[in-house]
Amino acid sequence: MFGAQSKSDLALELQAQFPILRPSIHSRRANLTVKFQDIYGFTVEGNVDDVNVLNEVREKVKQQGRVWWALEASKGANWYLQPQVSSISEVIVLKSSLRFSALANSITLKKLIRKGIPPVLRPKVWFSLSGAAKKKSTVPESYYNDLTKAVDGKVTPATRQIDHDLPRTFPGHPWLDTPEGHAALRRVLVGYSFRDSDVGYCQGLNYVAALLLLVMKTEEDAFWMLAVLLENVLVNDCYTNNLSGCHVEQRVFKDLLAKKCPRIAAHLEALEFDVSLVATEWFLCLFSKSLPSETTLRVWDVLFYEGAKVIFHVGLAMFKMKEEELLLTHQVGDIINILQRTTHHLFDPDELLTVAFDKIGFMTTNTISKQRKKQEPEVMKELDQRLRRLNSLRTDDK
Repeated sequence: MFGAQSKSDLALELQAQFPILRPSIHSRRANLTVKFQDIYGFTVEGNVDDVNVLNEVREKVKQQGRVWWALEASKGANWYLQPQVSSISEVIVLKSSLRFSALANSITLKKLIRKGIPPVLRPKVWFSLSGAAKKKSTVPESYYNDLTKAVDGKVTPATRQIDHDLPRTFPGHPWLDTPEGHAALRRVLVGYSFRDSDVGYCQGLNYVAALLLLVMKTEEDAFWMLAVLLENVLVNDCYTNNLSGCHVEQRVFKDLLAKKCPRIAAHLEALEFDVSLVATEWFLCLFSKSLPSETTLRVWDVLFYEGAKVIFHVGLAMFKMKEEELLLTHQVGDIINILQRTTHHLFDPDELLTVAFDKIGFMTTNTISKQRKKQEPEVMKELDQRLRRLNSLRTDDK
């Protein structure tokens, strides 16, 4: 898809993707709510201040795009996949310098990705860095086509739920909410439900897969991105029938909130507010239902490179950004309203990611993994007790 386009063509495409939004004079004077369409086709509502923020963000994305083009010109199109050797002397001492070169590339890439991958480059960068390309290379080239043909017409509980959810997935979107869009999303979701019968289908995946389709452009690439996400990036069992992995993540998130935002955690506990009321959707839909799409995809840029710890960073940042306002609440409903209002109008991903990584502080994947292992036994015990109660009730009803 990218091989036939020159860098100048890609630059022009990037420019075209980011039109300057110009609210009417009447809207500017009255500060009324205005509607506009983002680069992925979603209708967004916001005030004039929101529009100004979005225009500033889009200008930053253009500047970031120029950085990526410059790196591609100087280091090669796939510079981010391998250490670079720039001189003969480096070749001579390659064995000892390789590690340093890889480290330098990694640091550069990490900073760049946190600033955002240009939308034009996003599909190929995601596909390479996430491991999706490698995963696809392990099976025959016709795997996806063969899979979709093999499962066509088959009916399972998963396919029935998928069919139920298709019209509810981003209703009103100019492509997703069409027969063509529904059919493409259905093939991706049904195909994966047969690839991994333990997961099958879980509500939430429809939103994730839909956004992947919009970014990756092709069904097959979206399918492999979904596969690497569920099989390599996220925690195991997050989308299985009992959602055990998701329950574990919620407990870990609550513990991290107490450590990173102790004032908020104490206040929420005093109000008997369960953070899973808002965080469950964040973890299952990966913010695709909560944040504006352009902000969500900036989060996903980092997620596909740094892993599932990013979800914790961003979730904690949501609370941190509204700490003072949340501390003034007295009702559970007020907390939910503040968080929903904040997420729906978070048009500046740089603000969000700065809080997520600079103010929340350092967290390693290893630390989070230890927290998961600590929480797993209690979660499994509770799920087992719940299942026993359900079975007991069913027996009594017979």
